[in-house]
Amino acid sequence: LLNTSIHNIGLQELLAKLSKYGGFVVTPNVDHVVRLQQDVELLNAYQQADYRVCDSKILEYALKLLGTPVREKISGSDLFPAFYEYNRHNEDVKIFLLGGQTGIPEQAMDNINAKVGRNIVVEAHSPSFGFEKDEQECRAIVEKINASGATVLAIGVGTPKQEKWIVKYRHLLTNVKVFLAIGATIDFEAGNKPRSPKWISEAGLEWLYRLAAEPRRLWKRYL
Repeated sequence: LLNTSIHNIGLQELLAKLSKYGGFVVTPNVDHVVRLQQDVELLNAYQQADYRVCDSKILEYALKLLGTPVREKISGSDLFPAFYEYNRHNEDVKIFLLGGQTGIPEQAMDNINAKVGRNIVVEAHSPSFGFEKDEQECRAIVEKINASGATVLAIGVGTPKQEKWIVKYRHLLTNVKVFLAIGATIDFEAGNKPRSPKWISEAGLEWLYRLAAEPRRLWKRYL
């Protein structure tokens, strides 16, 4: 679909494969697909991803219309909590949260660990604005992730930064087996931003809900 293929995979199958074999997951939505038409570096990151799962009811409808339907929509904000719940008792799964403003990833870490009943999130870090352009800061983040012993990196700094950062630095992350590019999910987990009700998401109107919640930041993307 418009420069990218989307995997026809169900959530439970994806959780089982990620937990057993690892992998790099991206979650295409309409905004990503638009960016992929001109951003060659993002397209390269997408091509390196092990799983490209449909994160949009609109894309789901389009794929169905084209005669190549996917089994289900899997958004990053659904995948991530499902992943840590699936691995609640798997001591090999240790998550590092990267993204969000100061204090947000730490709050998300506390909330997740309280829900799971163990310290499944081993560390959280809020990078500075524009960190991806600062090689010294990026290397320091890599060292911090490696020192934490994390086997899962959940990065939520927005597209295309998060996907490009994974591709650039994944070879230096010695323990990480699972790479999740999850956008605003860290904010949702921290309770910093409201997630749309499920019926709105299922109706394909989550974009409208988020636009109403953050019009100044998101008007250009969604309109």
